[in-house]
Amino acid sequence: MAVVQIQMNKPEQVTSLALFNLGFRPFFLGAAVFAVLSILSWVAVYTSYSTIQISNIIPSQWHAHEMLYGYGMAVVAGFLLTAVKNWTGIQTPHGKPLLALFALWCTARVLFLFGTAFLAWAALADLLFGLLLTVAIAHPIIKAKQWSQLAVVFKLLLLWTGNIVFYLGCYNLINNGMLYALNGAVFLFVGLILMIGRRVIPFFIERGVAHLLADKIQFKQHKWLDLSIMVLFIGLFLNEIFIHVADLSSMLALALFLLNSYRLYNWHVPALWRVPLLWSLYLSSWLINVGFLFYGLQNPLGIPSILTLHLFTIGGVGLMTVGMMARVALGHTGRDIKSTSPWLKLAFAAIGASAVFRIVLPLFAMQYYMHWVVISAACWIVGFAVFLVIYAPILCKPRVDGTYG
Repeated sequence: MAVVQIQMNKPEQVTSLALFNLGFRPFFLGAAVFAVLSILSWVAVYTSYSTIQISNIIPSQWHAHEMLYGYGMAVVAGFLLTAVKNWTGIQTPHGKPLLALFALWCTARVLFLFGTAFLAWAALADLLFGLLLTVAIAHPIIKAKQWSQLAVVFKLLLLWTGNIVFYLGCYNLINNGMLYALNGAVFLFVGLILMIGRRVIPFFIERGVAHLLADKIQFKQHKWLDLSIMVLFIGLFLNEIFIHVADLSSMLALALFLLNSYRLYNWHVPALWRVPLLWSLYLSSWLINVGFLFYGLQNPLGIPSILTLHLFTIGGVGLMTVGMMARVALGHTGRDIKSTSPWLKLAFAAIGASAVFRIVLPLFAMQYYMHWVVISAACWIVGFAVFLVIYAPILCKPRVDGTYG
């Protein structure tokens, strides 16, 4: 599906702060700031330099929830509020309604940084944010009668439901609710990346390398491949969350690795490695794919599941989201996506290094596991700090072409 830029009549352009002109601006900025603060807090707790009041859940569940339902949902919100406006031609929340939506997300994150001391209020703000975000995304899609886009809304509803299950688990109203919610969220984020990535990554690569090649390229897409990957992924999701047949998960994950490898092979062109905005997305896609390989082999080879989990979350969700935020922010502020800051390579490389220290090195020297975790966290923080230095002004300032957005 092609990404179409639609020019519409907009409210008058502000001349100073443009942070609430369009959804990607506050949510990308908030996600990056939170990516730094949340990991700083987690490392302090993990290394016992700080204590936070956490009851009914364990610290790792607190950390996982905030990275998935906190950081991850902010990126999803910013991306979809912007993309759905382009897909449908209908304005998504901006100005005061966008500020209110962002304030709900911020409230939940700030309250949860104190552990579970304000759990009820954090849950209220978090669930209200998720519900209103889903409505904000569904309304223009339904109004434009773009029924095929409802798959995005369905995944948002599943994420919102998962968050409800998490909080009910915190209050012991659902047995193992936190586990269901966190495992489900990992799969849902990977599913969103597979679905949206199928639409935009080959499109980005085709256009992103056009100036580097003598001939125009167009990747051939295979409907049988897309359907097969979707069916296998849904099967893996259902089995892992509800059925728990280990051998079936291994077979489904390995089949996904093989089919997705073929898809990524079809998307490859050597020139993409000369464009940071492309290789970050492509490398992240491969890290997710290697996650399927690890998933398929973790039972036969005894690979710790925590390493597979972080292959999906750091290498997949982390690198993919920062790469997508970098590209979307440039394109939707009227800037040339071919003219990126040279420091952006450092941001991507640091997050890639975070994955290496968190996943690869423990395979060979597990006795230094805590050291690898801390170094991985430091790399993550450096990556997002560099991103903030580059992109905070871009996200706050008006479009360079003077239009609203």
